[in-house]
Amino acid sequence: MGIKKKKGAFKKINLIFLGIFFVAFSVLSVWNLRTPSAVVVLQDKNLNVMVSNTKSTRYKGLSNRKDFGKFDGMMFLFDNFDRHGFVMRDMEFSIDIVWFNSGKVVDIAPNLQPENISNTELMVYYPRKDSNMVLELPANWAEQNNLKIGDILTVSDK
Repeated sequence: MGIKKKKGAFKKINLIFLGIFFVAFSVLSVWNLRTPSAVVVLQDKNLNVMVSNTKSTRYKGLSNRKDFGKFDGMMFLFDNFDRHGFVMRDMEFSIDIVWFNSGKVVDIAPNLQPENISNTELMVYYPRKDSNMVLELPANWAEQNNLKIGDILTVSDK
């Protein structure tokens, strides 16, 4: 006595699982492409910023981008206070870098230019004091908005 398998039922189940897998993969792919963002206030200006809070997104930063896109800047969040160094790795445009200690500006590196050199030769920019947040802004933003050490950044409730 042999067991007969229905070929049609087997194909139908495989197609259903394949469909579920494809939908789940598509949803997860789109979800991962979403850029975390926040609105922060600096010098009475609301800035819509990308948020980088993982090791991989902090490493990549603004590399290989033509500009900030629809954002005003990129905020890097760290779990610790340190003199976090930044480089202009694969950058295609100039920026200002601002370091914050719990929302208070502790240093500013203005108008940093792209460097077309190897990673090992890149200039590392360090703040004078420990920080736990860094904001990259368009070049000359700090000067144009009279940003100075001691100024405060807040998160908007908008």
